[in-house]
Amino acid sequence: MKKILRILFVLFLLIVLIPTLLVRGCYWSKAKVRIEEGGTMIRVWHHDTQQVENMPLEQYLVGVVAAEMPASFELEALKAQAIAARTYALKKMQAAEGGANEVHPAADVCTDPAHCQAWIDDSRQRENWGVLRYYQYHTKIKRAVEQTRGLVLVYNGRLIDPVYHSTCGGRTENARDVWNYDVPYLRSVECPWDKDSPRWQDQLKLSLDDLENRLQVKLAVPTAKLSAKKNLVRITEQSPTGRAKTVQVGDKTFAATEFRSRLGLRSTRFTVEQQGNEIIFKTIGNGHGVGMCQYGANGLAKEGKDCLEILQYYYQGATVERLK
Repeated sequence: MKKILRILFVLFLLIVLIPTLLVRGCYWSKAKVRIEEGGTMIRVWHHDTQQVENMPLEQYLVGVVAAEMPASFELEALKAQAIAARTYALKKMQAAEGGANEVHPAADVCTDPAHCQAWIDDSRQRENWGVLRYYQYHTKIKRAVEQTRGLVLVYNGRLIDPVYHSTCGGRTENARDVWNYDVPYLRSVECPWDKDSPRWQDQLKLSLDDLENRLQVKLAVPTAKLSAKKNLVRITEQSPTGRAKTVQVGDKTFAATEFRSRLGLRSTRFTVEQQGNEIIFKTIGNGHGVGMCQYGANGLAKEGKDCLEILQYYYQGATVERLK
């Protein structure tokens, strides 16, 4: 009898306990975070003050959600944003463990939305919302963060790159059509819920001189005669969703992402029209179009979808898991 018990115990170790510990060890090694008294801490570089602040992760996330998504949005949309922002922050912390970031070498993240996630403190929240709405909105966002504590987005056991944007314009974009590399969970999906976004459409008019200056390109004919020359700006390649991939100006070709950045366009989904000495760009959507569409997320929440359903829709194949 004792021999049988010993055999059963050994089998239990080999089949159940040891593999469980190994898997758990591997998972946590991929999700390594900085734990101090009071919880996970994150080092934040304030790009306006040029100072580093060490703060609790959940406190940081309240400031991110307040800066990145309208506080008037549905609670489930705010919760989806909180989970995406937490995943982003922890992924940045992992990267910081592997080597310093050139932009903020002493910190995990910065508050510059052009480089990391946007972030605003309590005083800025009061300024943006007013005293009365501050208490309503701050409490609402704090609830969204607290109700999702520890939840992150994972694909194949690793934190995903949870990119998001304001307004996709009816359909999100494949990662490969924007950044030239494929990401299995960043696939194009239909998104008919963002038409009420104030950034659905926009228009930018530039003089031909401005166009030359912003692009640092010299057009082939004198500026005074440019009004007679048509098709100075041509979209030479498009993605399946209708976003520009490459743009030709004169005899120079730009990646659409660079072109958008230099001109300050809201998205790479645009049309071009020349009227005399002016170029008119009409854009649809706001942002790169990859991952979660924030106005789309709010539309889904209004239809009764919860934060998990929202995230699994925009990050195809990813799952929401609890770190601890």
